[in-house]
Amino acid sequence: MANNEWWKGAVIYQVYPRSFQDTNGDGIGDLQGIIKRLDYIKSLGVDAIWISPFFKSPMKDFGYDISDYRDIDPMFGDLEDFDTLIEQAHARDIKIVIDQVLSHTSDQHQWFLESRESKDNDRSDWYVWADSKPDGTQPNNWLSIFGGPAWQWEPRRGQYYLHNFLTEQPDLNFHNPEVRAAVLANVEFWLAKGVDGFRLDAINFCYHDKQLRDNPAKPKELRQGRGFSEDNPYAFQYHYYNNTQPENLAFMEEIRTLLDRYPGTVSLGEISSEDSLQTMAEYTSDGNKLHMGYSFELLTNDYSAKYIRETVSRLEEVMTEGWPCWAFSNHDVERVASRWDQSGGNGQPLQASMLTSLLGSLRGSICMYQGEELGLGEADVAFEDLQDPYGKTFWPNFKGRDGCRTPMPWTADGDHLGFSKAKPWLPMGEQHASLTVDQQASKPTSVLNRYREFMAWRADKSILKYGNIEFIDTAEPVLAFYRTFEGETMLCAFNLGAVEASMDIDLASMFEHKELSHHTGEYSSGELRLPGFGCFFATI
Repeated sequence: MANNEWWKGAVIYQVYPRSFQDTNGDGIGDLQGIIKRLDYIKSLGVDAIWISPFFKSPMKDFGYDISDYRDIDPMFGDLEDFDTLIEQAHARDIKIVIDQVLSHTSDQHQWFLESRESKDNDRSDWYVWADSKPDGTQPNNWLSIFGGPAWQWEPRRGQYYLHNFLTEQPDLNFHNPEVRAAVLANVEFWLAKGVDGFRLDAINFCYHDKQLRDNPAKPKELRQGRGFSEDNPYAFQYHYYNNTQPENLAFMEEIRTLLDRYPGTVSLGEISSEDSLQTMAEYTSDGNKLHMGYSFELLTNDYSAKYIRETVSRLEEVMTEGWPCWAFSNHDVERVASRWDQSGGNGQPLQASMLTSLLGSLRGSICMYQGEELGLGEADVAFEDLQDPYGKTFWPNFKGRDGCRTPMPWTADGDHLGFSKAKPWLPMGEQHASLTVDQQASKPTSVLNRYREFMAWRADKSILKYGNIEFIDTAEPVLAFYRTFEGETMLCAFNLGAVEASMDIDLASMFEHKELSHHTGEYSSGELRLPGFGCFFATI
C-alpha cells in the first residue's frame, strides 16, 4: 500500500483516556498516562491509537459534550502534553487518531450560550430550534437515545432545541453553511497540530429533516438495539428523519476535501442508522467521502458463524469502493469477552485469543479496545458507583457503559492495580485482578502474549491486510473463509464454540502456519478438526 494509505489493514488501538493511566494522582487517566504507556502500546503491534475525547467539557457525557473544541480539559493535561504525545507516538511509528464530535456540542459551548439568548443574534440559527405545537408540546415525536423526548424547552427563546443524546448536548444546525465552516475550522486546528486522522462520532447525525416530520412507529418484532437496548423507547421508531439525511453526503465530501489537503490523514466514521451497512457504503463511496466507516453490527449480542458471515458478506456486497473497519468491543458496549462468552464467568482465555485472530483476519482495518488484549470481561459496577447517566436512566435492565470503562489493570501489587495512587473515578474490576499486564507478560501462553504473537505474525501478511474475502458455507459453530491476494490463497477457520467441531474440505496442497501457538486445528484426509475455540490458517 502507498504510505498515505497506511490505514488500510491497520490495527487501531482505542484508548479511553479516563481509564488508561493516571499520572497526577487524581484518580482519572490523562495524556501523560498515554505517553507513559507508549512502549506498551508499541509492543502490541498496533499501527495507530484512537483516543476518545479529551477536550474541554462539563463531562455530562464524559467528554462527548464539548465546550471548547480547541483546548484540552485540565483533567487530562494541556496542549503541550498533546504535542508531546504526538511527538513521542510518531517517534515510535504510531499514528494518532482522535475523536471528533461534530453533530452536537455541550450546552456550555459559547456558540450555544449565544444562540439560546434570542431569535435574532448572530448565532441564532446555529442550533436546531423549533416552536412548540399549539398545545405547548414538543415539535414532533423524535426521541433521545438517552431517554425521553429529543426536545428541551428554552425559556430565553421560547422555543425547543433538539438533542439526540443528553439534554446537555444540543444538536448543531448543519443546514447553516456558517456552522459547517466553523466545524471544519475546528477539525483543521488538530490537523495543523499533526494528528493522523479522526474517528467521527455519530457522524450520520449531523443533519435533521428540515420539515421536522414525525418518525413512524416500528413494529415490536422489528425492534433491535444498536448502541441501545431494545426496551429503550428509541427502538420503537424508524429513525428516518432525525439522522442519516441525504444532505449529509455532501458534508462527507467537505470533510474529505479538507483531509486531502493533509496527505496521509484518515477519517473513520461511526455509523448507526436503520441500515448501517448500507449507510457505511454510501458514506465511503466514490473515493471522495470518508476513508472508512464502522458500525455496531458486530458489537451486538448476536454470536454465531451465520450472523458474522452474513454481516460481513452483506457489507462486502454493498461496499464496492469504500474500506471497511471492524470492531468487537468499544467504550459503548459490553466487553466482547463477556458479551459473547460461551463458558460463563469472566470470559474464556482461548475464546479471547480466537476472537482476536478472527477480527484480525477479516477484510478491512480493525479497532481493538483497551483491555481486549488482556481478555478483560465486563466489570461489575454497583448502582451506587455508576457514573454513566445512560445507565442511571435505564437501570436495572440496562446498566450503562461503565462496566466496559473501568480502569486498566497494570500491576497485581500496585495501588489500584497500577492505574492510580488515588481512588479511581470508577472502581477497578475485581475480576481483573488476575489479568493484569505484569502477570500476563510473564506467561508465554497468556491472552496478552498470544495477542502479541498474532499481531506480529499478521504484520507481514499482506493477504490478511489487503486481500479479498470469500466465505465458506459451514455448519455452526465453525466460521471459515478464504483470503486471496496477488495469486495467493489462505484458508482461515475458527471454532466459535467451546467443544470440538469439524468441517469437510479438500486441501490438496497446503502450508500450515504452525508458528502460531494457538493454531490448534488439525487437517487429515479431507477433514479439518478444530478444538474448542480453535483456529486454523493454511496457505493453499
